[in-house]
Amino acid sequence: MSVESLASDAAAGESTVGTPRSPAPRGAPSRRRRRLSLDHWWLRLASPIVAVGIWQLLSATGVLPPSKLVSPVSIAHTIYTLVTTDSPTYGTLQASLLVSAERLGIGFALGTVIAILLAVVTGLSPIAELALDPIVHALRSIPLLGLIPLFIVWFGIGDLPKILIVLLGAFFPMYVNTFAGIRSVDPKLRELGHVLGLSRRELVSQVVLPGALPQALTGLRLGLIASLLALVVGEQINANAGLGFMLTTAQNFLQNNIIMVALIVYAILGLLGDTLIRLLERKVLAWRSDFVQ
Repeated sequence: MSVESLASDAAAGESTVGTPRSPAPRGAPSRRRRRLSLDHWWLRLASPIVAVGIWQLLSATGVLPPSKLVSPVSIAHTIYTLVTTDSPTYGTLQASLLVSAERLGIGFALGTVIAILLAVVTGLSPIAELALDPIVHALRSIPLLGLIPLFIVWFGIGDLPKILIVLLGAFFPMYVNTFAGIRSVDPKLRELGHVLGLSRRELVSQVVLPGALPQALTGLRLGLIASLLALVVGEQINANAGLGFMLTTAQNFLQNNIIMVALIVYAILGLLGDTLIRLLERKVLAWRSDFVQ
């Protein structure tokens, strides 16, 4: 017995009272929109391609001078050079990417897990909410940049301060959305679970947590972007490798092409992560008739 079946039972119970249901299936519009999204996924690529084409055209005609914004062709050449050449200043692009991806992966995973556990505790226990929720929201108002000097004093200048900054970036959006998802579960589903004789543990695992899943996945997407922003901040201070180090060094030498390469790689990381989370949503939320890809 899960939230899907409980929701179906509740809908079936409501359908026996009042007017008959319409012959058209309730989820038909959502299914049509889902098919449109799957069949025309390539349309997502159209606007970026057009934007890059306009960018290149403006650069080639001199409207956008290289001192302000380098052209896509120049950026592509810089990427090729950074990939194939081991620069004494930056190293290779793939090496910097691996360093940043490791910091991002560890910090994002830890922040997500801790946020989910804490949100479950505070979401299910009013006492835990009164004790812990104010502390979380007080910490959430502190700028991450202001924590970096303290982290350096406490943990040194290695990878740990950078991972902790990423952890905090992922933690707060995930916590807030998971907590809100738990508290917004339909009370009727809770009552139906009690009527069916579900224990508290079964009610939490089969009703409350699946019901909170849509909002928790939203928190996961927001947490990924926030952790990327935190990674940019963390890697620009006392770093000797990574995309943030490359960004800061290029800024000092006024190398706009390398700055653009680092920013584009950050954007690609965010896009890939968001795509993976959307695929996860498609799998775990397929039971919702109103879910739109």
